[in-house]
Order: sequence, then structure tokens, then C-alpha cells
Amino acid sequence: MVVSGQRPTVGAEDRRRVLERAADLMESRYVSIEVGRSLAQQLRHDAAADRWQALSDPGEFAAALTEHLREGSDDGHLAVSYSAAALPAVEITAGDAYSEQEAERYYGRRVNHGFEKFELLPDNIGYLSLRVFAPPAMAGDVAAAAMTLLAQADAMIIDLRRNGGGHSDMVALLAAYLFDRSEPLSSTYYRPEDRLTTSNTPAWVPGRRYGATKPVYVLISPKTFSAAEHFAYDLQALGRAVVVGEPSGGGAHPFEYRRLHPHFVLCLAESRSVNPITNGNWQGVGVVPDIAVPADRALDAALELIRAQAPYTGTG
Repeated sequence: MVVSGQRPTVGAEDRRRVLERAADLMESRYVSIEVGRSLAQQLRHDAAADRWQALSDPGEFAAALTEHLREGSDDGHLAVSYSAAALPAVEITAGDAYSEQEAERYYGRRVNHGFEKFELLPDNIGYLSLRVFAPPAMAGDVAAAAMTLLAQADAMIIDLRRNGGGHSDMVALLAAYLFDRSEPLSSTYYRPEDRLTTSNTPAWVPGRRYGATKPVYVLISPKTFSAAEHFAYDLQALGRAVVVGEPSGGGAHPFEYRRLHPHFVLCLAESRSVNPITNGNWQGVGVVPDIAVPADRALDAALELIRAQAPYTGTG
């Protein structure tokens, strides 16, 4: 990297190092072997031709490379990011990719750990608007408070229309409140080790359960992504929730952060979700709603469905 005044620039050697390292990682670790090999070949060709030589701004170079990777993979998780501060010369995993300051900004108290709103609407309908799935270590107590309040409802709406994802542990925790016992969730296949890890909702939760018998509606939109899709897809597969809205973003590949260069990092999908009921996932296609309506009408549609169905008897 070259610093001209206060503005960093990326040179030909930096671009070559980033592209060649990205190619190696795509080939050896990307969840789809065929796609990984194809993109690796393209990246090595791009490195030799210095495809992005017109881009000296590191942020613009990272954005162009991100777009290139996504076009070749249809994977919204794949991304290259620029860091003005030098990255440590060690691998970075998704679990420790965020600094304490970044974690607080994304998951912390100023966003109420993602719990934007939880309330009882007229007719004793519970409503939870969730913006992100925060780590239970940060927000387990807030999750318990919200779900204990909503446990008294006769029907529940969980609004994920502006939820871009987060931690799978919070997915499992919140889902557990909607059942009476432990239930299977999507497993994770980790390509580098050819390993499948299964997942279930916890058998015990703090606070009160909403339970397995009362209706649940989950609202989604094209902005619903990653862990939020995991939640909606698994509840739909288990027959536990009616999904309302528009198809979601289509990101079913869990990722890790891999260092490409002292100032560039790759968000690399090394795993894929495998639902034990469907034997598939939502990658590329998104979660397909049971009730297809424009996303901005999803809440009204869910309320209409709840109030129309028998034997629902809201107390008003």
C-alpha cells in the first residue's frame, strides 16, 4: 500500500497479492468445489492481466472484486473488505471478526441487541420486530424478557423484514420458545474438513415458552438474509410458522473471514446449511413465503389471517 498525503492507494503488486490469495482460498475452501475452481481460475487470469489497474482507491477495488465474486457465484455472503488499519497476520474467523467496538455498534445496547420492538397488539397478538440475531452472550437476557412477555399471546408475529442475519445460536434460542421440546434445525456442512455438524433447539430456555400449539407468522422481504432466513426456513420446514411476504435474499452459506493482505479480508463461505427435513436450503432462491404479498403489506396480511382463522379467540 502507498500513502499519498492522507489518502492510501492500492498498487499493482497489492492487487496481484489479493487476487492470487483469494484464488487459492476459493479453490481450497469455498463450499462449492466447482464454483470455487472456476472463480479461482478467473482470479488468477485477472491477476496476470491486472484487470482492475484503473482502481487505485482500495475501497473501490474491494467493492469491484466483491461484485465480481458475487456475479460468478450467486453468493451474497462472498465479499472483500478493505481495512485502513493493518490486519493481524493470523486467520480471522467469523466469531472474532468484530472488534469489541464493532460488535457493540452492530449488536449492542444502542440497537437494543436487535430487539427493535416487542409488544402485545389488540386481540392479544404478540409482535416481535427483530433487526439482528445478536450473540446470546450479549442478548440472552433480552431474548428471555421479550419471549416471556410474548408467551401470554394467543398468536405471534415475528417481523424479520429488515433483518440481515447474525448468530445461529440466537436462532436456536428464539426458536426454542416456539416449541415444547428440542427440535432439529439445519445442520452445517463444513467443506474444508468434509464434516457435518447437527443443530437442535435447546431443551431448556430461561423464562416462559410460547409453546408449540399457538399460531406463529414470520414476515420476510428481500432484505431478510442469512441467519434470519435460517430462522424462517427452519420454522417453515418444521410446520411451525406461516411465512408471509416476499422471497428473502438467499444466503445459506455460513462464512469465515480470511486474510488476503495486510489491508484486505475475504468473507468466504466455507459451509452450507442442510435442513434435515427438506435436505436442502435457501441458497440463491431465498425462503419462499407461504403467503406471497408485497413486503410492506406483510404485517397487515398476517393480522388479517390471524383474526380470520378459527378457533382463534383473541381476548381484545
